[in-house]
Amino acid sequence: MGELSREPGGGGAVGRAATRWAAATSGGGGAASVLNGSWHPVAMARSSLTWRSALYLGVGAAFGLAGFVVLVVGLALSAGLMVIWIGVPLLALLMVAWRFGAKLQRRFVRLAFGVRVPDPYRPLKAGFNPLAKFKGMATDPATWKDLAYLLLLFPVTVVEFVVSVAVWGATVNTLFLPVIVAGAGGTEINVGFVSYWAGSPLEAVPVMGLGLVFLCLAMYVTRAMAIGHTVFTALLLGASPAHAENLELRRRTEHLRASRARGVDAAEFERRRIERDLHDGAQQRLLAVAMDIGRARAKLDEDPEGARALIEQAHAGTKEAISELRDLARGIYPAILTDRGLDPALSGLAGRAPVPVEVEVDLPERPPAAVESIAYFIVAESLANVAKYARATQVSVRVAREDRWVVVEVIDNGVGGAVARHGGGLSGLADRAATIDGMLIVDSPPGGPTIVRADLPCTW
Repeated sequence: MGELSREPGGGGAVGRAATRWAAATSGGGGAASVLNGSWHPVAMARSSLTWRSALYLGVGAAFGLAGFVVLVVGLALSAGLMVIWIGVPLLALLMVAWRFGAKLQRRFVRLAFGVRVPDPYRPLKAGFNPLAKFKGMATDPATWKDLAYLLLLFPVTVVEFVVSVAVWGATVNTLFLPVIVAGAGGTEINVGFVSYWAGSPLEAVPVMGLGLVFLCLAMYVTRAMAIGHTVFTALLLGASPAHAENLELRRRTEHLRASRARGVDAAEFERRRIERDLHDGAQQRLLAVAMDIGRARAKLDEDPEGARALIEQAHAGTKEAISELRDLARGIYPAILTDRGLDPALSGLAGRAPVPVEVEVDLPERPPAAVESIAYFIVAESLANVAKYARATQVSVRVAREDRWVVVEVIDNGVGGAVARHGGGLSGLADRAATIDGMLIVDSPPGGPTIVRADLPCTW
């Protein structure tokens, strides 16, 4: 999403000032906006931002006029009726209306300029007490900044409308001058100090080159006004730097709380899995071994051959139980990962996979143990899913360091359709990644290929 905290693509001091304010009022993102878009004329002409900005600046005066009329009439009426107390509920309704109008303007600015201005309001008290809610709105500075914005919006948008009509009108008249001449049957053309009569469209064609100059000028003027409108909106409708910092801290706290909850759920799911595997696997085999040994001891004197067969059966059961316990221990934390690191551990996984697996590990140094463990289990679960469902013939595994992140990618050429359902293996991997503030993405369109990518921070 486009947000105010983009790096500027140009615009000089105004763009840099807008971006500095933006960094304090927004939380980042990657979409294009008027603050970071290219200033090259061809790029501007191809960008929808230019035309959305021109449309908003052209029709914004209508919004400004409507809001100005409603506010002036409503405030005057509320003040006049205040003596008989009818003005109080009328003012409350008007306050709700202008806050709603300010919210609409934030959405319009985001749609037109690609810039996100977060709502700066203080949370209202829960419940259905209208007086408490009215008091909360009346004591919130953002409410009165909304009012100031909507009152100033009309003169601001009038100026933007006049400038837009001037530059775009000159552009359209010049670019389409041959059409105008053809429709009028001839017209007087004045270019600077040169004036001549154009009686045919061909005589007006040379002036069309000037229209390209006007087009570039119109796009630059539109971009400059869009940045100015963005700064104006951010100053009055955005959060103050201190409040924006509080909002960011709150968002971060909620994210960490959700990550912790997912980590607790993942640990609880893993504990139940280990209990189930122990109960249904090794415990049952060991119980069978104990029973076989007991039966063999009872037959040892009377039926030595039968006792020998039971002992052999118990021995085989013991080996199977040891194998299951070894697999279970490897599922908890493989010893090879602790001793030798990710590359040998992932190579071991690849060697046991039923399909050819190409492994590439490019890490300048070993990441923290938690990152190694999560990366290992992401690859292990992904290869298990490939073996069960993908019908793939080739898998590639890549683990690399990118900036402050360890990136894990598992790509197969199978049938696709993998989904991280709640309670499934991939969902559990996403929960594991969330415990260290990482994220997991599954891209698996029908027909393949399937890409499982995890970004794990090296520091948190």
